[in-house]
Amino acid sequence: MASKAIVGTKIGMTQVWDEENRLVPVTALAVQPCRVVQVKSPEIDGYSAVQVTWGEQKPHRLTSPEAGHFAKGAVAPGTKLVELRLDDVGDMSVGDEITAAIMVEGELVDVTAVSKGKGFAGAMKRHNFAGQRASHGAHRVHRKPGAIGQCATPSRVFKGKKMPGRMGAERVTTQNLTVVKADAGEGVILVKGSVPGPRGATVIIRNAVKSTPMEPVAAAAESGGDDA
Repeated sequence: MASKAIVGTKIGMTQVWDEENRLVPVTALAVQPCRVVQVKSPEIDGYSAVQVTWGEQKPHRLTSPEAGHFAKGAVAPGTKLVELRLDDVGDMSVGDEITAAIMVEGELVDVTAVSKGKGFAGAMKRHNFAGQRASHGAHRVHRKPGAIGQCATPSRVFKGKKMPGRMGAERVTTQNLTVVKADAGEGVILVKGSVPGPRGATVIIRNAVKSTPMEPVAAAAESGGDDA
């Protein structure tokens, strides 16, 4: 599980140049200061997390439960409420602010968002199937998925079979993206590569939980070779 996380909004993709004058494709994420509304602990809630909000919302647009929830923590209402699962929330309290300063340049992060909806798609596009052969008796089956089960036994299609259907519009996490720039003053985080979702999508940025440790060979090369 992550040790730090923040919520942002996807602005779009652009490109920057690094110190060696190489072109780096990046995604710009707008990150406003997130206010902690609620802290959840394993002793009370069974897991550790913080509920945060950002931006401003007019009080008359809130429902009574929402208004009471913000009033309980004496936190100014925000546009949304998002829960961030964290390893340890012992040093966090209601009213604290989380800014883009928690991310460091060169750090690996995981970005989670709802992907773009593609509508109804065939098996080849949805599951990256190769399709049927283009000759030798193949007649109008070039983009069909092929056999989907047996006839008499079990007389049904197994659940989870890869078939045509609605594609996209699901929660997706892109792992191990490098933070190119984290500017708390401007409220912008640049990560290398693309992230899920359209422009304006709400994204969750957390430190990578599956980052690969440095290989022994590479570590030895950086330290000046072996000791022999």
